Amino acid sequence: MITWPEDAAIYLHRLPVDFRKAINGLIALVEQEMQLPLFERSLFVFCNKRRTQLKVLYWDSTGFAMWQKRLEKDKFKWPRLHSDDVIQFSHEHWRWLLRGVDVSKIKLHKTVYFESAV
Repeated sequence: MITWPEDAAIYLHRLPVDFRKAINGLIALVEQEMQLPLFERSLFVFCNKRRTQLKVLYWDSTGFAMWQKRLEKDKFKWPRLHSDDVIQFSHEHWRWLLRGVDVSKIKLHKTVYFESAV
């Protein structure tokens, strides 16, 4: 599988996208709907209506590139019940999404803060 720099921001376009769109069509979505800067170290992730395919658009410092993944017998656990149209993901959540984990059902431990260990 392809790996991207750990410092790249990851943005999911929550609503389904027409997968006939190629690089130029996805660039227009990032600029007009997501309203995010295109030329930073970012991955822009899109899913089709059936949730069987993902497309990732990114700038690699020489031009735009697109990566696509199609599942043969399953669906991506896409965050559909989210109030925002654009969701920022951590790299950990991104890896989980690609592996089939429903990240919306993950409940992490609460962070605890102490002033002393005694």
